Amino acid sequence: MKKLLLATTGLLALGMAAPASAADLAARPYAKAAPMMAAPAYYDWSGFYIGANGGYGSSRKCWDFTTPAGAFLGAEGCHDATGAVAGGQIGYRWQASAWVFGLEAQYDWADLRGSNASLIAPAFTNRTRIDSFGLFTGQVGYAFNNALLYVKGGAAVVDDRFNAASTFGNVLLATTGDQFRWGGTVGVGLEYGFAPNWSLGFEYDRLFMGDKAVTFATPAGAFFGTDRIRQDVDLFTVRLNYKFGVGKGPVVARY
Repeated sequence: MKKLLLATTGLLALGMAAPASAADLAARPYAKAAPMMAAPAYYDWSGFYIGANGGYGSSRKCWDFTTPAGAFLGAEGCHDATGAVAGGQIGYRWQASAWVFGLEAQYDWADLRGSNASLIAPAFTNRTRIDSFGLFTGQVGYAFNNALLYVKGGAAVVDDRFNAASTFGNVLLATTGDQFRWGGTVGVGLEYGFAPNWSLGFEYDRLFMGDKAVTFATPAGAFFGTDRIRQDVDLFTVRLNYKFGVGKGPVVARY
């Protein structure tokens, strides 16, 4: 009887102690779910764009005095026509992975001027002016997210004006009027997208305009002479573009 009483008492004590021990244990910590990961941001260069540009240009001009038939008579020397350029561009780009392709038309007003005294007739000063130019090019670029490095190439046209003046007194003796000359161009540029639809860039272009025979006439319209004039143009411009389309970059894809 005593053994049964002791066994019963022990079981009751063990039953009372178990809940107390469980109460002393720390609450199970709450595990917070891992945050959802976002894909890296990328910039979309696709779409139509329009922009403005401005900068500096330099054109190397070399004059050769010729007969009306083009036979060489003597070198008159070279000079650089330099000055400011400003204008605009419009184009379209499409992107495949990191590669970007595009087409663009650009037109700029220019004020590139230069002169030199003729080597075969020092009493005459040969003067050059470029009033405007246009570029029609294709582009191939590689995008490093919102930075785009590209090359371009295509056709170029310049609006030239040549004249001869007296070295002493600077009196106009003869002029060619406006001369439109076609050639080729290649260039390279770096553009940075600083806002969803805005980008800022720098571009260098080289224009290969070849040589062309031009005929000079006096202000009264009489024949004055013929020169074969060779020229190339270097352009350095800063460009600001606006790309049409809402939410085209930077873009963050979420999962």
